Amino acid sequence: MTLRQLAQLYPFPVETDADLERALAYLGASVTAETVVRAGYGTAVLLGLCGILVLAVVGSVSLGAIYAARRGPVALATARRTAALGTAPALVARLVLRMRIEPVSERAAAFAARSHGPLAASLREHVRRASGTPQSGLAAFGSTWADWNPPLRRAVLLVAAAADAPASDRNRTLDRAMDAILDGTRDRMATFAERVRGPTTALYAFGVLLPLALVAVLPAARVAGFPISVPVLVTVYDLLLPGLLVAAGAWLLVRRPAAFPPPEVSRSHPSVPDRRWPALVAGAVAGLVALAGTAPLPAWTRWLGVPGAALGATLVAWFRPVKLVRDDARAVEAHLTDALYLVGRRVSDGKAVESAIEDAAPEVAGRTGEMLGETASVQRRLRIGVREAFLGEYGALADVPSPQARSVASLLALAAREGRPAGRAIVSMADHVDDLQRVEREAGRELARVTGTLRNTAAIFGPLVGGATVALADAMAGGSLGEPFPTAALGLAVGGYVILLAAILAALATALARGFDRALVGYRVGLALLAAVGSFLAGFAGAGFAV
Repeated sequence: MTLRQLAQLYPFPVETDADLERALAYLGASVTAETVVRAGYGTAVLLGLCGILVLAVVGSVSLGAIYAARRGPVALATARRTAALGTAPALVARLVLRMRIEPVSERAAAFAARSHGPLAASLREHVRRASGTPQSGLAAFGSTWADWNPPLRRAVLLVAAAADAPASDRNRTLDRAMDAILDGTRDRMATFAERVRGPTTALYAFGVLLPLALVAVLPAARVAGFPISVPVLVTVYDLLLPGLLVAAGAWLLVRRPAAFPPPEVSRSHPSVPDRRWPALVAGAVAGLVALAGTAPLPAWTRWLGVPGAALGATLVAWFRPVKLVRDDARAVEAHLTDALYLVGRRVSDGKAVESAIEDAAPEVAGRTGEMLGETASVQRRLRIGVREAFLGEYGALADVPSPQARSVASLLALAAREGRPAGRAIVSMADHVDDLQRVEREAGRELARVTGTLRNTAAIFGPLVGGATVALADAMAGGSLGEPFPTAALGLAVGGYVILLAAILAALATALARGFDRALVGYRVGLALLAAVGSFLAGFAGAGFAV
């Protein structure tokens, strides 16, 4: 059979000799001398094609290394600079909120610079350079980032101008500063979502949909005599296509404007265990379950099901604690607007910030209200100030990695020193926090429309089609049409492709929608791997029953 397949690669006439015919007759071979000679030529053609492919790969790798050496540092710097600008709305919000309590640009700049991230570090450097001069450092800071984010420069210049504006115009100027950075962020994300729609559709069509459609017709094509070998299939589907998808995904991600980065959670967080064995145990259990689930299926399915399920479960178990901490931080942020409004109204009526926090806690829903109640409890028990009750060692936000909530806590602590005049500023904070959260939600919705199809294809559609295709090939192998493909080899090649597809598309969709957050990407990839393994095996088993 192998000789006949190789002979098909050379369909031209060949010459034979009597010695070869007598040797084949003596050996009792079931093939003719012409088939053997053509198989030799076909082998030569195949090896030649492999040599050309190797040369092409080596040449491509060499050219890629040259290009990476020249453009790699530029792309890396662009990615880091873009990620740094993701905190621009929050930094401007800190400037504006501090200015509402005390209209001194130097103190507002120093307060905003005490946050985390490269953008805050840049502001700290400009504040340090401006120390001892009449400048606050805001103008120089805005000029540094003007080429990368013009709305940021306009916003910080308006904040600086608000310090010298008449009291009647100051609030209007600060509102314009917030509008500048929020409108700029909204426009950048909407523009990116619109521009990325075409490339993402092309990526889906030519990197996912077309290859899956071709996989579906492979058995019929092979029966029709089209020369497709398993090595070629593995090379194209398990090496070239995943490589192209990764390259295209990286090209898209580099062009994504950063906005609203997720809270940073390290492995040293009290709620994040630093032990690896629970994740490894989860992976081992998932592997055993997959081994048991594939027992009724052909043996080759275990080589896909067991590693895929084990890796997926390990990733989910490893990154889930980080995700839970971030979910808790998001829950704390959910009702900050209500909390600020209720506290601000009470302060305006003459109550101290400490009492206003305690009174407002029962009226605020969800985790935000619980955080305020915990803050009031810490104040009573330890007899400490607002800042320590929020941000101290035993504070309510000590283990909550939310830059937004911590900024609000810092400003409430500052308002506690100002007293009643700060009440209106606290109410204004509520409006700004609400604006920030609304723009973040809008950005997420814009990108979710683009990435939803990729995510569903990765976990469900692609693996189902791949499993059904292998089942179809297996049915054809047992019928009268002969064996178009070795079923085990085809199953491993196609299964490996759809599992790689699940991981790549899940990572790409998550990074496009939420930015490249390693924990969230790892968690979503783990879920996608588990879903892909189940879908592939279900597609194979279901199609096998149907045919």
